[in-house]
Amino acid sequence: MGGHPRQLLAFTNRDKTEPLRSLSVMTRIYDMIIRCDSAERGRTMIYFDNSATTKPYPEALQSYVTVAGKYFGNPSSIHSLGGEAERLLTQSRTIAAQLLRVKPSEIIFTSGGTEGNNLAIKGIAMRNRSRGKHIITTNIEHASVFEAYKQLEELGFDVTYLPVNEHGVVSVEDVKRALREDTILVSIIHVNNETGAIQPVAEIGTLLSNHPKIRFHVDHVQGIGKVPLDLYASHIDLCSISGHKFHSVKGTGLLYVRDGVRLDPILSGGQQELKYRSGTENLPGIVAMVKALRMTMEQVKEKVAHLQSLQAELVRFFKEMEDVTINTSLAYAAPHILNVSFVGLKPEVVVHALEEHGVYVSTKSACSSKANEVSRVLVSMGVPHAAAASAIRISLAPENTMEEVKQFEGIVKETMPKLYEVMR
Repeated sequence: MGGHPRQLLAFTNRDKTEPLRSLSVMTRIYDMIIRCDSAERGRTMIYFDNSATTKPYPEALQSYVTVAGKYFGNPSSIHSLGGEAERLLTQSRTIAAQLLRVKPSEIIFTSGGTEGNNLAIKGIAMRNRSRGKHIITTNIEHASVFEAYKQLEELGFDVTYLPVNEHGVVSVEDVKRALREDTILVSIIHVNNETGAIQPVAEIGTLLSNHPKIRFHVDHVQGIGKVPLDLYASHIDLCSISGHKFHSVKGTGLLYVRDGVRLDPILSGGQQELKYRSGTENLPGIVAMVKALRMTMEQVKEKVAHLQSLQAELVRFFKEMEDVTINTSLAYAAPHILNVSFVGLKPEVVVHALEEHGVYVSTKSACSSKANEVSRVLVSMGVPHAAAASAIRISLAPENTMEEVKQFEGIVKETMPKLYEVMR
């Protein structure tokens, strides 16, 4: 079966009488699409946009297909098929809790980071609004957090947005000074999704442990599997992660809610997920996510060391280039994200020029990349406007290789001078 990728997709849609029954068939079609696309462009794909999403592990896909076909019962149903699904759901919750070193009763499965962040923030805010309406966060949060607070402000909540330093890191002292009698929540991103800056969440958690009525939420979406985080030792009350950031399928995630913490649901309906999230559970996605989480946590030290070596090589390369500004401070950053500016070039132009050579990077966060605005994260760090307006993000995965990095460097050397020549 050959032809253009669109024809391959049309074939799968047209042949409705014989649905795809196995992962092998799906994988062959997927590989054909990639091969056709690569052949048309005459290149090999170098994917450096892993903070936007990651390629699912084959094992996670296999788990998804198996569960979707065999354990299709509703976990809430009282018959045997429902019972089988419920047992698998319970096992998945137990394994996820073991991997995160928490209790199964503290795991709520969600559709991803955005839902997890919204449930944590709005759920705590609405639950505790009679006690206070003051919330503390930073200027560099993910859009799902930032916009959630804008909505809460419309409802009368008072939100303090703390600044960060030139490295993109918030000060623990600033958090301490911002605390008030009516503060009910502090929400801090662990690893910034644009620059990779690591926030001192453990130190902030220790500070807040002296204020037991204030809840502490951490967005750990970009940190999972790259930057260790002990949820108990860091005194974290709520923590969000997203499956597709660590090689699971999209539409999966979880929210850790410490025992004793109460929040109002944001979805009405049934009483699934410990009564916090109504709606039939995405069991195939949950199993796939837990499988990917287990694989992600295996040999994590070796994977992080590999990412550090790739990142260090990229930094060495960019330091030797003219008109390039490195916006990520390595001493304070996660090993998989590097934010750089080709000053004077529009980031969209750079992204598409690299794409023509099979290289995939991004501008800002994928959740806000289509907004024609200068990154508020870089502006908050004091990055000059010209550099902030020219920034791109390179984000790596353990599956990336040094060979890919070297190929990327060669493509940049070839492409950027041509772009500058055209622009000037």
